[in-house]
Amino acid sequence: MDTQLFPHMPASLFLSHGSPDLVLKEVPARQFLAALGQSVPRPKALLVVSAHFETARPAVTAAASPPTIHDFHGFPEQLYRLRYPAPGAPHLASRVAELLRGAGFECDLERERGFDHGCWSPLMLAWPLADIPVVQLSVQPEKGAAHHIRLGRALEPLAGEGVLVIGSGSLTHDLRSFFATRGADDMPPPSWVSEFADWIFRQLEAGDEASLADYRARAPHAARNHPTDEHLLPLFVAFGAAGKGPRSARIHASSLGGVLRLDSYAFEAAAA
Repeated sequence: MDTQLFPHMPASLFLSHGSPDLVLKEVPARQFLAALGQSVPRPKALLVVSAHFETARPAVTAAASPPTIHDFHGFPEQLYRLRYPAPGAPHLASRVAELLRGAGFECDLERERGFDHGCWSPLMLAWPLADIPVVQLSVQPEKGAAHHIRLGRALEPLAGEGVLVIGSGSLTHDLRSFFATRGADDMPPPSWVSEFADWIFRQLEAGDEASLADYRARAPHAARNHPTDEHLLPLFVAFGAAGKGPRSARIHASSLGGVLRLDSYAFEAAAA
């Protein structure tokens, strides 16, 4: 896969969205996201699987004009004035629900919910004109990695329909260590973060679905890097959405404060 030019649209992406104020920071992850939209062929629509949309069973947003949700506290006032007025796509929401139900999942349509910051923060940087329709799909934190790989696999037909599936989370997400250290944005990652990130890279490169599905038992320092699952679950949906044994490419690697790895990946079908 050409990780610079994207000669064709990948099946899916995983983007680490960092903290809500990433849109205001001059850091490598922001620079990467700001250039992303010019590197990827324009999709017809975006399906965003955000770590900040949690439900007991899959749910899809179906509002025609979703509002911008500021689902955080204690950040600069400037952040609360930001809006991402992309249109929704009720027809796509129905299509996603159809695919999930066809794969044996129960699925709800959320007709009022707007875009949380896991959705609008990276999209505001990558597609600032907000002129591509966007739908969100929830994660189920109690159901683990294997469930989310299967969830993604149900979405595989979307790539052929011009829809780009985006998982938005964080490759590592130990906020306790992040706030305890208060390290500089460019502080190097400690070994327990790097070893986890390197393990994820190797399993994705190998297309090792069994290891990824069991990452909490097999990955080094998994529980420390992810005290809870929700910020890594979008990665598994993106992996699954490219079909069995997808090709993967790490398209960005950086960190904030050392402990928050903000790696991003692109996936495409093995036969592509």
